[in-house]
Amino acid sequence: MSISPVQLRHTLHKNPELSFHEFETTKLLLKIIKELDKESRLIIHTPYSTGLLAEYTTVPGQPYILFRADIDALPIKEENDIEFKSANDFMHACGHDVHTSILYNFLSHVLQNKVKKNILFLFQPAEESGGGAMEFYGTGVFNSFDIKNAFALHVTDEYPEGSIACSKGVLFCSTLEVDIDFHGVSSHVAFPEDGKNAFNALRLFLDGVEKIPRTASEPFVFGVGKIIAGEVRNINPGFARLEGTLRGLKKINVDKFYNQLENILTGVEQITGVKVNCKKGAGYPEVIIDSNLFDELYPVLSKKYDFIDCGLKMTGEDFGFFSQKYPSFMFWLGTSRGEKHGLHNPKFLPDDKVVEIGKSVFTEILELI
Repeated sequence: MSISPVQLRHTLHKNPELSFHEFETTKLLLKIIKELDKESRLIIHTPYSTGLLAEYTTVPGQPYILFRADIDALPIKEENDIEFKSANDFMHACGHDVHTSILYNFLSHVLQNKVKKNILFLFQPAEESGGGAMEFYGTGVFNSFDIKNAFALHVTDEYPEGSIACSKGVLFCSTLEVDIDFHGVSSHVAFPEDGKNAFNALRLFLDGVEKIPRTASEPFVFGVGKIIAGEVRNINPGFARLEGTLRGLKKINVDKFYNQLENILTGVEQITGVKVNCKKGAGYPEVIIDSNLFDELYPVLSKKYDFIDCGLKMTGEDFGFFSQKYPSFMFWLGTSRGEKHGLHNPKFLPDDKVVEIGKSVFTEILELI
C-alpha cells in the first residue's frame, strides 16, 4: 500500500538531499508511484540519474499538460523542533518537500478519478543549483510529447495560507550566479610594495560596479552574499573570492551586465596586476506567465481562493526554462499562519494542510484547461 501525501512530506523533510544527489528521494518516488498505479496506466521515464517523469496517456494523439515539482533540498541546518525534523545537515528550507507531496497527491487524484486527459508529472532534480530543468530537458525525454502547457507552484509564507499570488508576464526574474577569484601576492602589511593585494583589487572591482548605469524603470540586482580574503591581521591578502548573483527582468539584460563585469575585471587586472578568474554558476531565464492562461484561470481561481496580483519578484526559479518552451502558469501558494520566516530560512515550515490545498488548485486548473 502506497503512503499518504502527508507521510511522503514527512519522509522527504526528514531525509533531504542536495541538487543532483536526490538518489534516495528518486528511489522512494519510483516505489510509491508504482504502488499507486495499480492498473498500470503510467509509463515512468528515468532519463537522468535523479528525478523522474510519469507519463499518463488516455487520449492518444492529443497534446499533454505538464505539471512539475522540484525534489532537492538546501545545505541549511534545520532549527525547527518537530517529529520529522531533518536527520542530516540539509533542509527542505524552500518547501520542495511540499511541492513534491502536492504533485504526488495530484497524481493520485488523477489515477483515482481516471481523468480523460494526457498529463506529464515531472519530479525534477536540482532546482536549487545547477539548472536541473535544463539538464532533464536535455535528455530528450520530452521530444516525443506535444506539450500544450506547463504548470508549477511555489510555497511561501509571504502570503496567507491558501492564497494564490501571480501576475502576467515576468513573475520571477532571470538569475545568474557569479564567482570571482582574485589571485595576487601576499605581503606583510609593513611592506605592501612587496605584494599584490587581492582584497584591494576586489574593492576596486566593487567600486567599478557601482558606476555601471542602471535603468530606473527596470529593476536589476547585483548581490554579493559572500567574500573571502586573508588569513591573519598583519598580512595583505594574496587571494580573495567573491560569490554573488545577478538578477534582472530578462536574461538578455543579465548577460549584458555580466559582460560589463568582465570589462571592469580586465581593467582591475591592468591596474593592480592581480589576476582575475570570473566564472558563471547556475543561471535561470525569467519565469514568464502566459497572458492567455492568466486570463483564463484568474476569474475561476479568484472565486475560490484569495488571488493576489503580486507583480514581479526578484526571486529566481528554473521553471523559467520550461516557461520559455511552453505557455506556462506558475504561482505562489501562500502558507503563512502569521509567521514570516521567508524562503531558505532554517525555520521555514509550511503546515501539512498545504499539501491538500496545492492539490486542489492543480485539480481546478486541470478542469479548466
